[in-house]
Amino acid sequence: MLIQLINTGLRKIPTWVLYLILLIPGLLAISAGLTDNLGPEPINELEEELGEFALKLLILGLAVSPLLHFTRINLVRLRRAIGVTAFAYVTAHFLVWFLLDLQGLNQIWIEIAKRPYVTIGFAGFVAMIPLAITSNDRSVQRLGRFWRILHRLTYLVAILAGLHFIMLSKGFDVEAMAHMVVILAFLSLRVSKWRRGLQSGLQGLREKLIG
Repeated sequence: MLIQLINTGLRKIPTWVLYLILLIPGLLAISAGLTDNLGPEPINELEEELGEFALKLLILGLAVSPLLHFTRINLVRLRRAIGVTAFAYVTAHFLVWFLLDLQGLNQIWIEIAKRPYVTIGFAGFVAMIPLAITSNDRSVQRLGRFWRILHRLTYLVAILAGLHFIMLSKGFDVEAMAHMVVILAFLSLRVSKWRRGLQSGLQGLREKLIG
């Protein structure tokens, strides 16, 4: 009964409302930066806040399927908004780093080549671009089965984002490690599902060949 009430409430939430809610932390962080309320290193603090919230949204996106499977709470309709907003945060994170921190186009390639955490973070950002571009109904229809294959890049993006966060941390950061553990836990559930699907497919193929 409680799950039904939760799902009924979720179905009534307009997608645009979710976008607004998810953007509030980023807007508050930017506002704090503009009013000198982010401490002695406002640019670094703004980068961190935008990047960390992007990572949390990526993890939330990974949680949608397990949440449905284990609790029957259905966030599938809202998954696209979660993913697109995560990309918006990653883009903002990148722009703050590029425009306010580096302040030079040539410096980007130097940083990517010199600093592994930048290389990994930038790779994750690039991998998100085709996901964001194809996060619409028209792309789903045009790409067909390939759309689902393409969007498995989400798993790679989540791993890269988790590694980026860990490498940015100074020393042993419990929060950064916890994020990665959660990401790997969700992905392990996916691997189990893929293995069962592969075994089922091979079994069906075997039966057809024998029959």
